[in-house]
Amino acid sequence: MTVTVRLQTEGFDPGALLTAFCAARDATGAVVSFTGLARGEAGVVIALELEAYPGFTDAEIGRIAEAARERFSLHDLLIVHRIGAIAPSEAIVFVATAAAHRREAFQAADHLMDYLKSRAPFWKKEHGPDGARWIEPTDRDLADAARWES
Repeated sequence: MTVTVRLQTEGFDPGALLTAFCAARDATGAVVSFTGLARGEAGVVIALELEAYPGFTDAEIGRIAEAARERFSLHDLLIVHRIGAIAPSEAIVFVATAAAHRREAFQAADHLMDYLKSRAPFWKKEHGPDGARWIEPTDRDLADAARWES
């Protein structure tokens, strides 16, 4: 049972990550994956920039991931998250969860994405034709994350 968290500036192939994650799983009944893409917002966003503190951001995500592994009885989970400049349509995040049953795999992936979207220690900036602006989680993002607190 492993928890793997990788922060990287390089792009990644979600299909290749999923294929590798699914290999040799004779006890796993369900694998769920999610790939998040950078939106261009009809030309309003030229690039998304994510900043992180190496050693802190990945450790904090790892702590939440380990708690999710226990909470949802996961066999394994993988989180790959981009940092640096990301162009529209590029993959930002990949989350895969493996469990004995589908419900736990789905819930764990949903839980992890809600955390990554709203509470993970990233600093996000959008760059567009009119300059750059820092972005914060929306009310919807925060409400989604709050579902898991009870």
